[in-house]
Amino acid sequence: MEYRWLIDHAVKAMDQAYAPYSNFKVGAALLGASGKVYLGCNIENAAYSPTNCAERTAVFKAVSEGETSFQAIAVVADTAAVITPCGVCRQVMAEFFDDQVVIILANLHGQVEETTISKLLPGAFTGDSYGL
Repeated sequence: MEYRWLIDHAVKAMDQAYAPYSNFKVGAALLGASGKVYLGCNIENAAYSPTNCAERTAVFKAVSEGETSFQAIAVVADTAAVITPCGVCRQVMAEFFDDQVVIILANLHGQVEETTISKLLPGAFTGDSYGL
């Protein structure tokens, strides 16, 4: 499947980023199983720890609207190489994504990589980790 259109949505989400401290804007576009697209951007805070990344914003928005099954997510930033999710975002993705969810990492220079959650976070702590 061609995901260029999903990357384009993520680029538009970058415009909404609130990044007055780092000026590092990130956008994400999450494609739900329903076909609906949820946009996310990073939202900074002067204290930094309350900052929320674009990927988590998109996932939390989707979940708050009742969608918990996903097809793909595109993450984009103006970086030299493709952007990669931070550890916290990877853990949140592991909660909701299986390896059928395509994770598209991109930058504004046309570089694109596709990956999966098990490649980004091998040995993730999941609900199965509880042994229930």
